[in-house]
Amino acid sequence: MKLQTLILLTVLLMASAATARKQYPIGGYSPITNINDPHVIEIANFAVTQYDKRSGAKLEFKKVIKGESQVVAGTNYRLTLSAGEGSVSKIYEAVVWEKLWLHSRNLTSFKPVHA
Repeated sequence: MKLQTLILLTVLLMASAATARKQYPIGGYSPITNINDPHVIEIANFAVTQYDKRSGAKLEFKKVIKGESQVVAGTNYRLTLSAGEGSVSKIYEAVVWEKLWLHSRNLTSFKPVHA
């Protein structure tokens, strides 16, 4: 009888822990709730600037459309942003890996989003 009660309690605890946990997989991306946060804007500007340096383009950052972050020995920011030259803007997806404690950032991906 005691064993059955212990097993039942264990199952109930595991079930409640699973439902209390956020619906994002461990190590996965989660949405950035405030895409207008100054730090997010800074990351987006960094992405466009680094892309320009690497490619010779002359894109200008316009705005962040949506974003996600992932904690991985630092933070990966996956941002959908608008950038362009003059009045012509396109949508891009940029991934920036940041190690805040080392004051280090790296643009790992920057590509156009095809609608």
